[in-house]
Amino acid sequence: DAAFSLVIDGVQHNVRASRHLVGGERLDLSVGPIHVEIAVPLQQIRVRLDANDSGFIADLTFAARHEPIEEPRFTRRNGTRLFMDYTRMTQNGAWSGMVGGVALDPATCMGTRDRSWGIRPIGAPEPQPPPQGSFSQFFWLWTPCNFAGHAVFAHSNDDANGLPWNRRAVVAPVSGAPVDVDEVALTMRYAPGERRLTSLHVGLGERGELRLVPNGVRFYMHGLGYTHPTWGHGMDHGPLAVAYDRLVLADVDDLAPANLHIQALSDAVLVWDGVEHRGRGVLEQLLLGPHRPSGFAGLFDGAA
Repeated sequence: DAAFSLVIDGVQHNVRASRHLVGGERLDLSVGPIHVEIAVPLQQIRVRLDANDSGFIADLTFAARHEPIEEPRFTRRNGTRLFMDYTRMTQNGAWSGMVGGVALDPATCMGTRDRSWGIRPIGAPEPQPPPQGSFSQFFWLWTPCNFAGHAVFAHSNDDANGLPWNRRAVVAPVSGAPVDVDEVALTMRYAPGERRLTSLHVGLGERGELRLVPNGVRFYMHGLGYTHPTWGHGMDHGPLAVAYDRLVLADVDDLAPANLHIQALSDAVLVWDGVEHRGRGVLEQLLLGPHRPSGFAGLFDGAA
């Protein structure tokens, strides 16, 4: 499956596509109007969106700013059953090209990409769930950030008590070796009655800190299939299917289960070895179920 989403003028536009994998050929990276081309492995990727019902077309190139970062392996079991077992590479870069008739300047249009491989729950629900039931708790934060001379990533998967089962940060100079930070401390502040962060402080051991403040622009990850009831990842829509939908952001119920998973565009400050750097990033949030440090006790309750 594939998806292309664009937020503009308060509306999120989602183009979705799905097709059967013919003959197991995984190098064909085209699904309906969406095409991905690996121009230079691990350095440059081209993404095209052909004519579709959204009215938007795009021809974009992502150029890496640094070498890929491999995250620690994510392994989680539900009782004796393996729920997920995968790893992921992340990489920040600059975008150039055109989208919706607007030219992107790579000097100012920066972003991130990731590529995961392994086992994760996709497709139709398991027909025979484990006796204790499916997972009802998942706490995930991820902070890919771009600065003039650095790329910074921090992430955390916590259990219901707030104990991390996968947490790390990386500070990657644009020209230089990345620095892994294992002593990562998080301080979250939430909007009252919501599961939305108003700020995040990331302690980076003795060498520095990262501070993020969302600026109000939110991207809803179900536009890319995450938690979507119909267009979830790995769902079978037949030989080929293409769809388009739009989301008016002012009308969104942020406590609705389908809307929990977001990326919030954020202003970012990195203090590293005593030097302050200002940039931008996203604060990805998927906060489901209890989390004691946040004061969450149920599946969807908001902060006090």
